Amino acid sequence: MDYSRRDLADRLAAEYVMGTLQGPARRRFERLLPAHPALQQAVAAWQLRLAPLSASVAPVAPPERVWQGIERRLFERDDQAATLPWWQRLALWRTASGLATAAALAMFMVASQVPPPQAPIVVLLGANPEAAQALNASFVASLSADGRALVLKPLNELSLTPGRALELWAVPATGAPRSLGLVQSRGATTLLRTQLLRDTAAFAVSVEPSGGSPTGAPTGPIVSLGKLQL
Repeated sequence: MDYSRRDLADRLAAEYVMGTLQGPARRRFERLLPAHPALQQAVAAWQLRLAPLSASVAPVAPPERVWQGIERRLFERDDQAATLPWWQRLALWRTASGLATAAALAMFMVASQVPPPQAPIVVLLGANPEAAQALNASFVASLSADGRALVLKPLNELSLTPGRALELWAVPATGAPRSLGLVQSRGATTLLRTQLLRDTAAFAVSVEPSGGSPTGAPTGPIVSLGKLQL
């Protein structure tokens, strides 16, 4: 296997850093790492790129009134907006300054001798109050600045009924959303794509059949939504 290939080294390094490369494959990667500069560089780049997700922050459950206030500020809308498709209502949402501050405080850069890359972009996907009965789902998404990788992690454990799955969508300012693939209801999901940020104004998560949407568009309830701020 040619580990000098940038795409292969990048993919293996991403899986290694995020912990999705496990078992014999992980042990083999660790044995190869000292002898392959391309793998070492790719691992170092991913460790810097995804540094915010490695921060150890003890979870603190906020009072219910705090979440209610956040939902009101994120999803406040008028009667006219209620008649629009959900992806067009994204432009009407207001960003919660407290959430932006919390996301900024969560970021940090690992000290290195090489110049640090651009900080990842953090997006909070709040639970959609219109689908609260379907699933109370909130996520945090961390995107690399070059738009080539996204890590999505649920903020609470989600229980899905058998035969159902969660699907992530990139929502443009105009037009229909496009699927980014299925994501886990527990634990982090790493997605490697090209141009994740192109024509993307927001992200959304829907509940779909186990194999994903059969139509190429969301078919189940939209349980989580988050506007992209660049």
